[in-house]
Amino acid sequence: MSIIKEFKEFAVKGNVVDMAVGIIIGVAFGKIVTSFVADVLMPPIGMLIGGVDFSNLVITLKAASEGVEAVAIRYGVFLQAVFDFVIVAFAVFMAVKALNSLRKKEAETPAAPPAPSAQEQLLMEIRDLLKNKP
Repeated sequence: MSIIKEFKEFAVKGNVVDMAVGIIIGVAFGKIVTSFVADVLMPPIGMLIGGVDFSNLVITLKAASEGVEAVAIRYGVFLQAVFDFVIVAFAVFMAVKALNSLRKKEAETPAAPPAPSAQEQLLMEIRDLLKNKP
């Protein structure tokens, strides 16, 4: 039973829960970035480079024959994946940079001065009473 208890303590720890939330949000953000790259960035870039689709670039080692697919090195798919990675990495970099600048602005705003302690409050009351005495 101690293993189950240890696992329960581990699984309910704040760090594990935070990590799980981060992974879930990361997956969702990854889908957003992938859609942004495929649906927003790639069409204009493809138009600029003359409609080149890297995924069609292959080196055929053995041509297809009856019932057997061709053996090919699809280096275009690899180039497309590298290109997508660079764009996704840059998008994530810009998002993190924006978040860091927001955090920096929050840290720069001065915090309200701490409330005086009970002892300081009592001393201020005594001071005010002495000032008002004729």
